[in-house]
Amino acid sequence: MGACLGVCSLLSCLSCLCGSAPCLLCSCCPSAKNSTISRLLFTFFLFLGTLVSIIMIIPGVEKELHKLPGFCEGSGSVLGVQTRVSCDSFLGHKAVYRMGFAMATFFFLFAVIMVCVRSSKDPRATVQNGFWFFKFLVLVGITVGAFYIPDGVFTSVWFYFGVVGSFLFILIQLILLIDFAHSWNQLWLHNAGESNAKGWYAALCIITFIFYATSIAAIVLLYIYYTKPEGCTEGKVLISINLILCLIISAVSILPKIQDAQPHSGLLQASLVTLYTIYVTWSALANVPTQTCNPTLLVRNSTGSVMATQTLTTWWDAPSIVGLTIFILCTLFISVRSSDHLQVNKLMLTEERAAGAGGEAAATESGLHRAYDNERDSVSYNYTFFHFCLLLAALYIMMSLTNWYRPDESLQVLTSPWTAVWVKICASWAGLLLYLWMLVAPLVLLDRDFS
Repeated sequence: MGACLGVCSLLSCLSCLCGSAPCLLCSCCPSAKNSTISRLLFTFFLFLGTLVSIIMIIPGVEKELHKLPGFCEGSGSVLGVQTRVSCDSFLGHKAVYRMGFAMATFFFLFAVIMVCVRSSKDPRATVQNGFWFFKFLVLVGITVGAFYIPDGVFTSVWFYFGVVGSFLFILIQLILLIDFAHSWNQLWLHNAGESNAKGWYAALCIITFIFYATSIAAIVLLYIYYTKPEGCTEGKVLISINLILCLIISAVSILPKIQDAQPHSGLLQASLVTLYTIYVTWSALANVPTQTCNPTLLVRNSTGSVMATQTLTTWWDAPSIVGLTIFILCTLFISVRSSDHLQVNKLMLTEERAAGAGGEAAATESGLHRAYDNERDSVSYNYTFFHFCLLLAALYIMMSLTNWYRPDESLQVLTSPWTAVWVKICASWAGLLLYLWMLVAPLVLLDRDFS
């Protein structure tokens, strides 16, 4: 943690960090939109906090956290119950929760400040696009303060904040994946139409086949490893339900009426939604607290003295690695995206605008590599919603790094509650219903333009 903060402190010595985003663009970079640079810098703050969280949950580092002044004080109260449990068993868990709280508070603060900003003429837009050194100091100050929060009921209450935030961010990830698949499908179909080459159609078919083949293989593995011939009824039911729902959305996506209403919708999007749903199902089954139905439970559940013979809990199990990768890609996509899908733009409160084209031309003509203001007439994204998405992302990564675990009733180990399983499963169902609605909406709302 000290190394990460030290690097940023060195960077903060640069005078331009006290100014606006344009001066942060180096001479080797092409001209870019002011709004894009600001989103990337806020995303960098999120990734920095994530990196610090990862470092703190590594077993070797976790054992040294008791040296932080006051961090172990008051840890005789876990989940509001007085106990003599050593805080060493929960240091990494506590640290990640407090880092998540700090990042969520930071982005919540900016979400409130940036309410109803309409253009860069608003004085608050200057705060959004500048003063990076002071923003970094605010984040550091909130982080330091978070580590002095007494246990009490903090862990219990903040767990449910993380659950709700993660549920919403799973849905946002699905929306972004749908948008990405839509743009991908539209681009390749356009290239096929322009060049009159069948290779683009073949490539689409191959990618779609790979997604479906991977999904089928994953489902088979889930049945093998997370169910038993006798018992594990919950796992069998959950896998089967999601399999049926994925088959339904795939069939609906290629119905003639759906294709007439949305010519660019098809099996590519449905295959990606299916693959993501299977991943969420896998992640949910990895939290099933029954040992016989979850082969990875003991490996990730043995932080206390009760299971001292087992491997210490680590954050880098397979579901966490995949989740971290998807988290990074989707968060970056939020920062640079400019969707051409009308429904997604309305849902995500963003839109593709030509505003700022003059600024881009001026930057190009001057030969300078700098950012230009593309929001003089209107903002290109909703500032408040952007910070809200990063807030949800902070909660999601907090839950992912702790594997959605929390201290059990005996206060000896970190256990996986059924809450985590059902939240993830419900998120997968909500995502599938959302995608189904995006398919049938043009047929239901005939008075709206979905072109």
